[in-house]
Formats: sequence, structure tokens, C-alpha cells
Amino acid sequence: MTKSQNNSNDQISNEKAIEPSIRNNEMTREADLGAMSQWDLIRTRFVKHRLAVVSLYVISLLYFIALFAPFFAPYSDIRRSAEYSYAPPQIPSFSFSDGFYVNAIEVQKDPVTLRKYYVEDSFEKVPLGFFVKGESYRMFWLIKSDRHFFGVNQEKWKRNLVESKAGSEEMEAPPSFYLLGADRYGRDILSRVFFGSRISLSIGLVSIAITFILGSFIGGISGYVGGTVDTLIQRLIEIINSFPHLPLWMAIAAIVPSDWPPLRVYFSITIVLSFLNWTGLARVVRGKILSLREEEYAVAARLLGASHGRVLFRHLLPGFTSHIIVTLTLSIPGMILGETALSFLGLGLKAPIVSWGVMLQDCLNLQVIGDYPWHLMPVVMIIMTVLSFNFLGDGLRDAADPYSSR
Repeated sequence: MTKSQNNSNDQISNEKAIEPSIRNNEMTREADLGAMSQWDLIRTRFVKHRLAVVSLYVISLLYFIALFAPFFAPYSDIRRSAEYSYAPPQIPSFSFSDGFYVNAIEVQKDPVTLRKYYVEDSFEKVPLGFFVKGESYRMFWLIKSDRHFFGVNQEKWKRNLVESKAGSEEMEAPPSFYLLGADRYGRDILSRVFFGSRISLSIGLVSIAITFILGSFIGGISGYVGGTVDTLIQRLIEIINSFPHLPLWMAIAAIVPSDWPPLRVYFSITIVLSFLNWTGLARVVRGKILSLREEEYAVAARLLGASHGRVLFRHLLPGFTSHIIVTLTLSIPGMILGETALSFLGLGLKAPIVSWGVMLQDCLNLQVIGDYPWHLMPVVMIIMTVLSFNFLGDGLRDAADPYSSR
């Protein structure tokens, strides 16, 4: 027997020895999957969707910053400094001798056009730091503090000022620091973005909560009862979907009294967005209920004397909770964009309330965008938030049916 034949025989024998181990591993993996609950299977499959996992971390970070906005914001949302109107973004630098710092900026005017512009003073450095003292605030209206995550190190600034003036008692206020620039009133855009996230992000969650209640209840009744009730509900949904949103928003904005407090306006916008967006979830729930109401476990529950409400909300709706979560997750970006569009057009929230849509009202003037493009920073936050929710929804949609093959 030749050497090549011996090698081929050895290879065949090795493959035959490997095949049982491969089959055993596959059987073990299938057995492990079969022993897992549906939610464990969904979580296992969701973790494999890396983009969705990253998006989940991004969304969690955004809501964490929004929750502790006074701490992360260098200044309050109403702080104004007219001398720094339209101040450009300042990029921090680092050196081992000075730590984090930025060069101070000085205001100058063009002698011909009288236009104001800023130049850096390389001889005057503004020290920066983490967990520095600044403006006082109340976290959750209870805890009073003056610590901020990042900002001007006022204590170091005062020490440097005393040393440079050789013990002079005259003290100057530390200059402002604008990481993302300032608006026309000299308000810090970064701080307003953080404070605005509380409104823009929370309005999506509140609207989704109302949408979930309306969509699940009305859609569940439509699919479970059927007949005339189903027909009437579906015609109502079609009528609501046929309304053009922009004229409807304008009509509602005209009805809302101008003397309403900001909190009441906030909830009115939330309710409007909810009443316009529950129809999609209702149709998803109706379709699922139609396919599940004649299943054996639903029929058995009815034969055992369970009420229609118990069969619907205790047995049928929990059967496709994952699909409801996916639908709601994909609907949140629409809520955020709806609030932004309303506020941008002046039909929703208005100053002094701070939201991303209200901040974008300064961008109605194209000249402002051309000269001071940092006013578009809320657009970047909106795009990042919407994309993160869409990627998260895609990951949940893929994981919602863990038994399907990818």
C-alpha cells in the first residue's frame, strides 16, 4: 500500500471519529436551547446583535445623563452671559504642568463691518477639571449640590489669579467655558442640550406608555370580539390615520391657551402624540389576537369558566409581549421626532421650556446656521437617539422569534 493511500485512510478514519463528537455537540446545544425559557432565548439571541447592544448602551447613557442633567451640565439652562454671545466651541487641551485647560477668548469687532468675533488669548489659560464647584442646584428638587462633572476649576483659577497679582485683593470672576459654543444670549449649548434631553427623551416614554394602554386595550377588544365591534374600531383607526398631521397640529396649537403653564403644555403635547400613534400598535395586537384566540389553551380557558377579560389580558396578550415591545421600541423615535417638529415650528413647547426642538428654533435663520453651525448640535443628538432606537428595535425584532433561523 502506498504512502498516499495510508494518508487518505487516516484522514477518513479521523473524519469518522470527529463526526460523532460534532453530532454530540449539536445535540447538547439543542438540548440546552430546549431547556431555556422564551425570554432566555430572546436575551441570548439579542446579545449576538452587536449593533443593538451598543445602541442599548448609548440609549442608557443618554437617559442617565438626562436624569442627572444638573450634575453633567457645566451651567444651568437659564444662565446668560451677553458678552459671550455666539461664542465658538472651545476644545480643551492637556499638559502635565497645567492639566486640562482652554485658552481664554476675547471679543473683538471688525472696524469695517462692526461684526463681533472671538480670538484666543494664548497667555491666559482657563483651568478645567472634573467634579468641580459651580452653580448650585437641587437634584430631584431635594438634594442641594454645587458639584459638576466637568467645567471651570474655579478654585485653581482663583489661586492662579492671586499668584499673578501678588496678593492683590481684587478678584475677577472666572471666564466662561463653552465646549459646544454659545447661542445668541450667551447660553451654553452643551448645558441646554443636557437639560433639553429630559423633555425630548421623556416625552417619548410617556407617550409610549399611553400608546401601549390604548393600543393593547382597543386592539385586543377588536381582535377578540370581532364582528361589528371589530368593524367599527377599524373604521375609527382608518379615520384617525387619514387626518393630515401638520394641519391637525396647527389646529391643536391654536386651541391650547397661551397662558397655560409649561407642565400642562408638556402633557397636552404628550397626549396629542399618543392619540395619533396608538393605531399602529392596535392593528398589530388585533392581528395577533385573531390568530391566537382559537388556540387550544384559549379555548380551554373559556371552557373552564374564565372571563373574556381574563382570557384576553392574562392568556392571549402575554403570548406576544416580545412583539409589542418591538413595536413600541420602533415607535419611540417617531414620538421624539414629533415633539421636535412641533416645537421647531412653534406649535409645541416654547421657551422658557428647554427641549431639542425648542433649541432648533434658533436655526430658522439660515444665516445663523452658516455663521454659527454649532447651533445644529441638537440635530446630532436627535439623529444619534433615533438611530440607536431603530438599531435596538431591529435587534429586538430579530430576537423576538428565537426559534427562527437567521
